[in-house]
Amino acid sequence: MSHETIFIQTGLADKPRKSRWPARLDLLQSTTGLFLALFMWLHMFFVASILVSESAMWTIARFFEGYFFFGKAYSGLVSCVVGFVALAFVAHALLAVRKFPINYQQWRIVRAHTKQMRHEDSTLWIWQVYTGFLLFFLASAHLYQMFFWPEKIGPYLSSDRVWSENLWPFYIVMLLAVELHGGIGLYRLVVKWGWPNAPREALKKVKWALTGFFLVLGLASLAAYMKIGYEHRAYMGEPYTPDWVMEKEANADRGDGQ
Repeated sequence: MSHETIFIQTGLADKPRKSRWPARLDLLQSTTGLFLALFMWLHMFFVASILVSESAMWTIARFFEGYFFFGKAYSGLVSCVVGFVALAFVAHALLAVRKFPINYQQWRIVRAHTKQMRHEDSTLWIWQVYTGFLLFFLASAHLYQMFFWPEKIGPYLSSDRVWSENLWPFYIVMLLAVELHGGIGLYRLVVKWGWPNAPREALKKVKWALTGFFLVLGLASLAAYMKIGYEHRAYMGEPYTPDWVMEKEANADRGDGQ
């Protein structure tokens, strides 16, 4: 008797098969989370270029606007990148909400089990929920701003936003939330998918070392923007232009005059 015949005669054929969609959605959640975490780290290095010099930060900002490829800055290119990141962020958020407690009773059960078991990974997951909830609002506001006003990214204009527009408290909270959320998320991804295959204690040490490094880098960068913004407060709204660019433009103007 074939397997198909047994399957039919026992009535199992009438039972619905388990859907593969939960596994597919879980994979998509992991993929979008990995992309966002890696992008966050790269973004942190780009932002931290202000620690090198104002010219370095200007160069990176203009690079993403295509200045060194087209001879002119197109801020719309940044909006395209931000739009793609925003789509990944929304997708990840919607997928993550599936695992959130949906009412107060479920939340009490999770909290009670966590306190009773004193399981560190469960505690990390709860902190990931807290920070993820904050990022629904903070990251959305930041992406909205960068999408519609990408031309305001630069050493002076970004510093004006941080200091003169009093957004430094916003960036401090967002920095703490995004670094904790991303670090915990990457740790849980490694544990879930088993790569690299290493003891959890070792992975946690790496996770906290990376979180500490990016928090220090982020706070140092924010302090630099605050300092520049304070010094530039009397000229708020005036963009930064490197000397070599001003010389290039002056030479072009003289050439047009001739």
